[in-house]
Amino acid sequence: MTDPAFESRSFEPLARTEERYSSEAWTEETQAWDAVASRALIHRVRWHTGLTQAEFADAYGIDPSHLRALERGAVQPDSVLVAYLTVIDRAPETVRAALKTC
Repeated sequence: MTDPAFESRSFEPLARTEERYSSEAWTEETQAWDAVASRALIHRVRWHTGLTQAEFADAYGIDPSHLRALERGAVQPDSVLVAYLTVIDRAPETVRAALKTC
């Protein structure tokens, strides 16, 4: 058994293949990850509020069909909606109160 303090370690990057690291493959992986992360964000925020899809859409002024599509992963939210969902997640009652005054 070798002492971990004396093990040789290489910090050189692994050999890359053109196919694996092509910008096209990277974009597809990123889009797939973004879709999963977006679905998780929307589910988490709605779960924290304890509202159904219809109640959540009505309470926060989001189109119900768009919310369904977001939760299915059929569409991805833009950066504004991600920011809005983050604010709702952190202060749902404040957002609802602010929307009532509009």
